[in-house]
Amino acid sequence: MRRIKLTVAYDGTDYCGWQLQPNGITVEEVLNREISGLTGENIRVIGASRTDSGVHALGNIAVFDTESRIPPERMSYALNQRMPEDIVIMKSEEVPVEWHPRYQDVITKTYEYHIYNAAVPNPMKRRTSAFVSFPLDIERMRKGASHLEGEHDFVSFCNVRTNTSDTVRTVHEIQIDRERDEIVIRITGNGFLYNMVRIIAGTLIRVGRGFYEPEKVIEILEAGKRTEAGVTAPPQGLVLTEIKYGR
Repeated sequence: MRRIKLTVAYDGTDYCGWQLQPNGITVEEVLNREISGLTGENIRVIGASRTDSGVHALGNIAVFDTESRIPPERMSYALNQRMPEDIVIMKSEEVPVEWHPRYQDVITKTYEYHIYNAAVPNPMKRRTSAFVSFPLDIERMRKGASHLEGEHDFVSFCNVRTNTSDTVRTVHEIQIDRERDEIVIRITGNGFLYNMVRIIAGTLIRVGRGFYEPEKVIEILEAGKRTEAGVTAPPQGLVLTEIKYGR
């Protein structure tokens, strides 16, 4: 028995998230089906990050166990012949059988949140960015974001349905860049709570519009209440770009 690690990229628009759901097709379901079809086994993948409906990824991680004799590094090529065009296996490799994508030491996770900021929407961007028609001041957004860097209790920035009692996380860096009408918030940390990045994005959008002063972010952190932060930004702007492991 071998354990194969996959690096998976996908356009999440047409999926009900990563995790198996009774009410619609998911990325996990497609992977299970196509890997099972390729190997002739009953495959159930284990994913690193359970992205929500409509959220995208360039570097999510999954593993599965197999007796297949296909070389691990060739598994990605074989699977990509079977995958729908909105899911691509970027890399496949063998890992120790005890290697688990959610229980390894994660060095960092990186997400990007994409905003299309113009007077009118761009139909070519509707699947991969959130549209904001009001002008956004990225210098204000950068000042607000700076208060989120470091170790904090991010309970104000997570969904009330978050299933954890430990809401302390470390944000290593937040970068905000603009190129013409596109703004990208890039956030790297040791882990993220349910909806945390989307709530941070929604809060920074309010800072950029002038509804909040940048220092308001400090008050939101200290309040410890979800109701103090901005709205949860739409899912289509969010991309899981990379997960780095310790070994």
